[in-house]
Amino acid sequence: MNRRTTNGHANGQANSHLPNDKPALNFDIVIVGAGISGINAAYRIQQTLPSHSYTILEARHDLGGTWSLFKYPGIRSDSDLHTFGFAFNPWKKPNPIATGASIVEYMNETAEKFRIDKRFEFQHNVLAANWSSEEQEWRLEVENDGRKKVYYAKFVILGTGYYDYEEPLKAQIPGLDNFAGTTIHPQFWPEDLDYKGKRIIIIGSGATAVTILPALIDGGAGQATMLQRSPTYIVNLPQKKPGELRLYERVLPQRMALQITRLLFIWVPYLFFLFCRQFPTAARSVIRKGAQHDLPPNFPLDPHFVPHYEPWDQRLCFCPDSDFFKCFGSGRAHIVTRKIKQVVKSGIELDSGERLEADIIVTATGLNLRFGGNIALSVDKKKVNVADHHLWRASMLTDVPNLTLVIGYVNASWTLGSDCTARLFCRLIKFLEKNNYTSARPRIGEEEKKDPRSVFQLKSTYVNKGAGNAPTTGWKDPWLPREHYFFDNWSANWADLRKGMEFERVADKI
Repeated sequence: MNRRTTNGHANGQANSHLPNDKPALNFDIVIVGAGISGINAAYRIQQTLPSHSYTILEARHDLGGTWSLFKYPGIRSDSDLHTFGFAFNPWKKPNPIATGASIVEYMNETAEKFRIDKRFEFQHNVLAANWSSEEQEWRLEVENDGRKKVYYAKFVILGTGYYDYEEPLKAQIPGLDNFAGTTIHPQFWPEDLDYKGKRIIIIGSGATAVTILPALIDGGAGQATMLQRSPTYIVNLPQKKPGELRLYERVLPQRMALQITRLLFIWVPYLFFLFCRQFPTAARSVIRKGAQHDLPPNFPLDPHFVPHYEPWDQRLCFCPDSDFFKCFGSGRAHIVTRKIKQVVKSGIELDSGERLEADIIVTATGLNLRFGGNIALSVDKKKVNVADHHLWRASMLTDVPNLTLVIGYVNASWTLGSDCTARLFCRLIKFLEKNNYTSARPRIGEEEKKDPRSVFQLKSTYVNKGAGNAPTTGWKDPWLPREHYFFDNWSANWADLRKGMEFERVADKI
């Protein structure tokens, strides 16, 4: 395409037609977000579209996304790194569940290895993005150290995750302001917090609470209590130790062995997911027996580990080497399954009349869903509300040209889905250029809008509360939600790009 663009990375050229002669930066592709999705997309661009210029804009000071933002004790992945890691740079360590620090280290190593680190522009916060049908390009308003900058791009990839980095989900806890101690949301954990010897209540039952409880006990908390309104399914995931090798790892070259390991970690969890969906009663029994086996002797299973919903109605929680179950053997870790009556000055009163005393309350009650970050999106200066749009192949918003929204899985590793999105979008760009199109805009018919579905097929509280901020999926291809990797992987490589898509060819932009 003949378009005004620079071949540089972080440097662009001044553009005289901008208002007030402000300099603009021009790229074929702008990636927003230097997390795992952004790095993955960058690699796919370099591999598939080597002649295209691109940059990665990151609002924070460092790469890593969630893994550099969250600092709460024990922060770790809730998916295995063999599939959460990059297919093009496999996770080589034996442990499938990794700490936040080791994930950031791995991401830095990957970015450096493939020279993606040369494309990062940190502390570049994208405030607004407007698509111009006349110009057939995106105009992005960016703030950098208090200065305003303008970027132009033919394509935009939003690797901004699915939650609000600035504002957590507000916990609806009666009387929380009455508490005289310290109240913390895990998303903004103070790194200098001294909790040794303190009495701590963790409100919540999801992956964050399951991670924090054993970490606090190991870190010297006096007493730590996980207070949950309803239980969660929690499953042990054994960690391999250095030097432990499977038979195929002993006889095959490392590269081949890593590919087999990755395939195993794709297939086995998916088969277990299908087992849970098809045989929920049997799955409940298996999960409960596992918990009973790993808990201290005579520790009550009911009501603390007997959820009232079916497995995978909400996301399963995984704990490495049963650390969550084992921490109750310390005598300092506790679990309480009751509703909160109110928070008082010294702790929490339960609906049973019991009072839990505390020095610190941790509100691990979920994330505030936000797709596309806090960027003010618009098309021809008409505001785009993400929640009003359907997703084409779980990747692009209806009526929004040349923009992809990276969304992964909730029943598998996020990266599996984000990689499908990146490969699909790169294939779409090649298709556009081969056919001399300048833009692709998803369009959905009235019949296809019937029976809308949630982007995340879960019944978790934070998902239900955040539904008003999420795009919608449909009941038939190409509007289906992400359901399993095998279909999405096929779709990324072979699906009909014309289905549900409207193309535009503007002569003077070709």
